[in-house]
Amino acid sequence: MADNSVTTKLLTLLNVSATKIGKRKRFEDEFVPAEKLNKRKASISFAQPTTIAVQEIEIVEEKEIVEISNDVEMQEATEETEDNTADGALQRSMHSGIEFLIKISVESTDGYEKHFGLSPSCLSESSRSAVESRSWSTSRVKNGKLGSAIVSIPANSEASTSSSTSEIDILDNLKRPFLNRQSKQAKNQGELQHDILSTLSTRKDLYITSTPLDTKRSTREAIALHALNHVTKKRRRVLKNNERLTRSAKANPDAPPLEDVQDQGFTRPSVLILLPFRSSALDWFRAITSHTPSPSYQIENQSRFLSEYGLPEGAVDKLVTAEPGTYPPDHVDTFKGNVDDNFRGGIKLTRKTIKMFADFYGCDIIIASPLGLRRSIEKEHNADYLTSIEVLVIDQMDALTMQNWEHVKFVMSHMNKLPKESHDTDFSRIKPWYLDGFAPYLRQSILLSAYETAETRSLYNNSLKNVEGKIRTEKPWPPIEVPAGIDQNFVHFDCISPVDEPEKRFQYFTTQLLSSVLKSAVQSTNTIVFIPSSFDFIRVQNYFRKYSGVTFTVLSEYSTNQDISRARQAFFTGEKSFLLISERFHFYKRYKIRGSRNILFYGPPDHPQYFTEFLSYPFLDEGVEPSDVTCRVLFSKYDRFRLERIAGTEGAIGLIKSS
Repeated sequence: MADNSVTTKLLTLLNVSATKIGKRKRFEDEFVPAEKLNKRKASISFAQPTTIAVQEIEIVEEKEIVEISNDVEMQEATEETEDNTADGALQRSMHSGIEFLIKISVESTDGYEKHFGLSPSCLSESSRSAVESRSWSTSRVKNGKLGSAIVSIPANSEASTSSSTSEIDILDNLKRPFLNRQSKQAKNQGELQHDILSTLSTRKDLYITSTPLDTKRSTREAIALHALNHVTKKRRRVLKNNERLTRSAKANPDAPPLEDVQDQGFTRPSVLILLPFRSSALDWFRAITSHTPSPSYQIENQSRFLSEYGLPEGAVDKLVTAEPGTYPPDHVDTFKGNVDDNFRGGIKLTRKTIKMFADFYGCDIIIASPLGLRRSIEKEHNADYLTSIEVLVIDQMDALTMQNWEHVKFVMSHMNKLPKESHDTDFSRIKPWYLDGFAPYLRQSILLSAYETAETRSLYNNSLKNVEGKIRTEKPWPPIEVPAGIDQNFVHFDCISPVDEPEKRFQYFTTQLLSSVLKSAVQSTNTIVFIPSSFDFIRVQNYFRKYSGVTFTVLSEYSTNQDISRARQAFFTGEKSFLLISERFHFYKRYKIRGSRNILFYGPPDHPQYFTEFLSYPFLDEGVEPSDVTCRVLFSKYDRFRLERIAGTEGAIGLIKSS
């Protein structure tokens, strides 16, 4: 029944499109026939990116709107000698065959055409069935600067699980600015970019589970180059087919239309970048424009974008101007600049222009926050601009989990669906696998996070269906450094099902851990209760309200500045014995808390640095010795991701097994 409704819906869209007059052309760039290209070949190797002298590289000069391949040159040469005789018709027939053979040869070696062309070899009934049944063949590989990685391929697929890299296939006109920037970077940064690009060239999904601060910029620029390369190759294929259709119609107006020109999706946007803050969008804007430098490229609406996504004129960023060490480096990196989390915008790319604030249905790249997209979708009751996303990038997933992960899940649920409206689409140009509803099996997803959480792993396991495969990096975590001499007590509670975990944790905390703390005169004062989950925080707060004889105060992400000042003062002076703190509060504010001697972790924090910080806060007060400080961490086997970032990978495994 569901299949019938989808078929009826699609046929309706086809009928609507067929009746449209003057259908829009997906790429509005006016095609200009190219002169013969410079015959010099670009000889560029990415094996040692930092040792290449840019001036020694010969780059093919582009003088027209697109780089016309040898088949187009042959077409122009052939047409010059053709006449209106039977010999001319024969030559045209022979040329069509040669053009087809050259097209097949180019597509067999081009990574974009192999994966996103008319008939991707990886897209088969067996591969789709394996993905849906979660039957993956996995292997562990070493992937250069990306480190150890798990490669997953659909079971019974022809692809090899050991293949995690490929030859980099960046277009020539994008290589020059890229190599210019690489020549100014440290060697290890260039090597990392090489490994990222060679991995992305396989068209497999990539999940980088740990992105250190010093590699974020290099990683962004490499992924931005891959996205630009994807958009440019798609545009060039469309323009080339536009030219073929025009020439075919001129040569024989009565001939049937060409059948191998399916090169588009339902809508134009093909790249989506999800980010937590406007400042993050500004970083990605700079990464994208680093590969399209002026004066070669003109950026439209740049001043408007900088004003709306940067700080207001005259504003001072206290995180950036503060004395070094005042705020932790990761906090400065996350919250510098404009931290508004409600935004969305389109970027349109043409031959020599980047247009910011382009309409969603006329742009190539969408940069947005999950909240911004959700509000747009709910307001318009339409998410058709997400139907044809071929490259998805989700950056700073650790920050997105601290905002509202439901927004991310909402956006993912609207990806690559059949459109509700036709949007003047020429359905004769749509790739067959879009019409079949197979777009989710070819979308390439790129996930970036400072650390891994249960939410991000779940998205990787359940929402990524790329039949080409997927790659997840893995990092062995060492034990985190804490002030010497503090006795860390990890308290385990039994739990069989993750569904029952919140209830089991609450029961153990209230009946076992908290009751033992209240029996001690020392531990029942100056005590911080750190609670990772906002839902658990509300539950524990309500429990304390009903518990008579215990004085407490709270710090949550909803606390006003006045509330924060009162709570900190009351706890420091001893007026309140307990201070309940949510992890989201610490994520946004990162205040130093004085007056603590006992720290209860309702669960291990997501961010490992928070563990060290809370154990160091007692020593902000004079005369405190390590023996005066107690630390208890409540955990279950489902806290493995959090636990390994504190106790180390081996230590976490040992704690879980021994429990």
